[in-house]
Amino acid sequence: MAIRTIREEGDEILKKISKEVDAESIKEEKIQTLIKDMIETMQKYNGVGLAAVQVGVLKRIVVIQIDYEEEPIILINPVITKQKGSQTCEEGCLSFPNKFAKVVRPEEVTVKALNEKGEEIEITGKELLAQAIAHEVDHLNGEVFIDKILPGTLEVITPENK
Repeated sequence: MAIRTIREEGDEILKKISKEVDAESIKEEKIQTLIKDMIETMQKYNGVGLAAVQVGVLKRIVVIQIDYEEEPIILINPVITKQKGSQTCEEGCLSFPNKFAKVVRPEEVTVKALNEKGEEIEITGKELLAQAIAHEVDHLNGEVFIDKILPGTLEVITPENK
């Protein structure tokens, strides 16, 4: 496993749409290594989620880990099938270091995807998990949170204002 370089604000790849992963290739070493590297990278930088595009790979793969005591959630080719309610939440992103703002996200989402074994799964997430799923699926569609922030809520953390 390896820590991957996180693509940051201004990198054009973050605005590109990721491609679906062929179900047959999920079990290949290349994809399995990518998933492990993404988890390790997310954990190293204390992230809640990470999309493959954020490490420069245009594949529809997402890892999410709300609680580091639990196993990470791996979503391949995720599709949000249901959304309920809305929540205004503080959000940041590993690709936009030290920037935080309020965004509106669904309060609950249901997502269908494949797991790392190529099995179909369906997950319903509420609150922070719903926020993380929506945020990461946006990444796969070339959308970034900075484009969705509520006006006047952007906060940039610098050594002077920590």
